[in-house]
Amino acid sequence: MYGVPLIRSDLIINGGRRIDVGMTPDKKTALLERIAAYPHAELIHRPTPLRKLERMTAELGGPEIWIKRDDLTGLAFGGNKSRKIELIIPDIQAKRAEVVVTWASLQSNWAMQTAAACARIGVQPVLVLFKTYDLPPEPDGNILLDLLLGAEIRFREAGRGKLVTQASALAAAEEVAAEYRAAGKRVYVVPVGGSIPMADMDRPFGAVAYVDAFAEMQAQTEAAGFIPDAVVHSTGSGSTQAGLIVGAKVLAPRTRVVGISVSDPRDSFAEIVRGVVLATERELGTGPVTSPEDILVFDEFIKDGYGIVNREVADIIKRVFRAEGIVLDPVYTSKAFIGLIDLIERGYFKKGERIVFFHTGGTPALFPNRAFLL
Repeated sequence: MYGVPLIRSDLIINGGRRIDVGMTPDKKTALLERIAAYPHAELIHRPTPLRKLERMTAELGGPEIWIKRDDLTGLAFGGNKSRKIELIIPDIQAKRAEVVVTWASLQSNWAMQTAAACARIGVQPVLVLFKTYDLPPEPDGNILLDLLLGAEIRFREAGRGKLVTQASALAAAEEVAAEYRAAGKRVYVVPVGGSIPMADMDRPFGAVAYVDAFAEMQAQTEAAGFIPDAVVHSTGSGSTQAGLIVGAKVLAPRTRVVGISVSDPRDSFAEIVRGVVLATERELGTGPVTSPEDILVFDEFIKDGYGIVNREVADIIKRVFRAEGIVLDPVYTSKAFIGLIDLIERGYFKKGERIVFFHTGGTPALFPNRAFLL
């Protein structure tokens, strides 16, 4: 199985099987108390809903599929980035920043939610947005919301279907930040997704937020009478996957965390996630609970590249919407759900297993992509 329990602990019945749920209650409590001690900006509704996808489970005839609705976090149009920003905002305030600069792709949910959080605390958001797919930089989708929030936007060109390197993106953000510093403003530069500790964000806040999210999900699944065999999610900047992995290894070590990459090849992205995992273990004082084998990334579903909407993406958005009334986004969760179905059909996930799919949000990007979706 994936993962070995660190210390013998309580057991739970999971479809007739007795499953070890991880560390001793005292150590679990210590971890959760440590996370709860972080200053939170209290931006989101929690817990986000968890429910079974009845029709998709029946259609696929394989494992039982549940969905964690982190698209309903409550800030702006919702999404996984809100959990991360809840921890980053107090750091921004502690450093007395007047301007926040971050970078992302053109229709980024991260950029929009950062702008929404900054607007709530009276800080100027400045967004460096890279054009990585076939959309004009027009006021539609997340860009419309960015402008309504009062964000300043700086557009940059990038290769089609390619993300810029962290070094290049950081250099562009620092160049913009230097303008504001020259004008006497205090600036906080935060990396895309709140993921890799760099620039003015020197702690892995994004991953810590998703250790907490795993604990929230675990409380819900235990109330429903099961421990997930796997958690599946779209993975892009690394901190969501890193946090879920650390959460799983500490709280439910038999739960696999499966990332469906939307941008980078498996090997290089696994190294990025590994770096964030190690930083998170140090930050939370868990000790070395993970190994490289715990980082499961599938890159077969990137297809034409990051953010490129093809017929397969359009079809899965319509299929899930018509079956379950749930809207996937065209950049992240659609490709992750395509990956989930493919892994079921290939037998990677078995009949009788229980899977939780994390919906990470991003739905405003549907609207500028309308021509590709219809």
